Amino acid sequence: MEANKETDNNKQYTTRNLVGLFLGPLFFALVYFLIPESVLSHEPKIVLGVTLLVATYWVTEPIHMAVTSLLPLVLFPAFNGVEIGSIAPAYGSSVIFMYGGGFVIALAIQKWNLHRRIALNIIKMIGTKSNRIILGILIATAAISMFVSNAATALMMLPVAIALINEVKDKNILKGKNFDYFSKGILLAVAYAATIGGLATLVAAVPNALLAGIASSQLDRTVTFAEWLLFASPVAIILLIVVYFYLTKIQFKVDSNDEDTESTMAFIKEEITKLGNFTSDEKKVAVVFGITVLLWTLSPFVSALGFIPGQVGEFFDNLNDATISVFGAVLLFFLPSSRKGERVLEWTDMKDLPWGILILFGGGMSIAAAFGESGLNESIGDLLQMLQGMEYIFVLLLLVVFVLGITEILSNTAVSNLILPLTVGLGIALGVDPLPLMAAAALAAGSCYMLPVATPPNTAVFSAGYLAVGDMAKAGVWLNIVSIIVITGAVYFWMPIVFGL
Repeated sequence: MEANKETDNNKQYTTRNLVGLFLGPLFFALVYFLIPESVLSHEPKIVLGVTLLVATYWVTEPIHMAVTSLLPLVLFPAFNGVEIGSIAPAYGSSVIFMYGGGFVIALAIQKWNLHRRIALNIIKMIGTKSNRIILGILIATAAISMFVSNAATALMMLPVAIALINEVKDKNILKGKNFDYFSKGILLAVAYAATIGGLATLVAAVPNALLAGIASSQLDRTVTFAEWLLFASPVAIILLIVVYFYLTKIQFKVDSNDEDTESTMAFIKEEITKLGNFTSDEKKVAVVFGITVLLWTLSPFVSALGFIPGQVGEFFDNLNDATISVFGAVLLFFLPSSRKGERVLEWTDMKDLPWGILILFGGGMSIAAAFGESGLNESIGDLLQMLQGMEYIFVLLLLVVFVLGITEILSNTAVSNLILPLTVGLGIALGVDPLPLMAAAALAAGSCYMLPVATPPNTAVFSAGYLAVGDMAKAGVWLNIVSIIVITGAVYFWMPIVFGL
């Protein structure tokens, strides 16, 4: 089997790639030739067919996902579905600049090792008993993943977790079953906290940022950083509390009588000592990061309250999340660093920027724009009229269950790119504001905990070798159930209060 896998990897196209390569155009042809004009006219059929083709390529990856995301620019205009002028602006949306600016700031945090100092000091502050270490890892990972992608956060925190596991093993701080429980608990804490922390902000999770972009382009609605933080942070906090108690009190409970906390504390202090004093470069990055977050959080309130008169008040009125994000990113290129002839960020650092993710955003938002421009949203709304008699909360629940289920197998980027535009049509069918449906889908797409392939954090911690698939599935299934309840409840009860729906 391994030999076959290696042979497969040496091919230009794997079996999965080849299946997708031909299945995508087949789906396009079936949609266009089998759906009668009385159901869908030419333009919506083209948009639906191209969307299925792109979705198939996203899932099977015969070409890179970012390259697939450029296909709408070619196929929509070529088949006279939507004019290029209607979809091209999606690739330069303000939300993409907001997310890109956040990526650049995250690069600076990683370049100057600020994330490691934050994580180790949080662990030191909270304590070094096994359950306290896991709590520290949860808080540190979630805090970082609010502003850095969950994949990058997991990769940052994984060496810290593995170093702690090795120290506990080498010093015989925990033995036997207790060591096994501790190692599994701390790794799952990294994976789950990296995912959960990203739910709380618009700049760390792809589905959240995509929601903001589609809300702006399709609903003429601005979802600000502060609004989303106020709405989604309670969801993240509740899920983190559940993860902590489940990992430390139920599934992987360690006998505290067997712990040697002094050795663990010595190791943490040693690692902090290795980092040395808080450098001037770290301080500069921390200040820029702090100013950016402060502006993201406070500017909507300052603008809404209107208590600052004159040009200063007008300045805050004109600020938006993308402007603030780009400001923070650009500022880092001005600041000199401690390295001779260098600044805190150089353009060469941008080779590590995930440009492909930004293009993925553009692809998803161009599809959403095409749904609206071609009239496909209204057609979907007409087709979903059968849902009109259903209770709204039940529709929310079904949506969350469906999205969370398929996200366990498929990329959350692909899922959110496909589902979020559809929720606009679903809102039309139900005669309700589509924004809560979009929020439910976005949060569900960002919540996947059961399988190693579900998210990059899960894959990263599974690669450490301490976890079995059963460990992750057993913990993840309960977290999925809790997520379904919490997300549905938050969207139904809390979101109308925060957003004034």
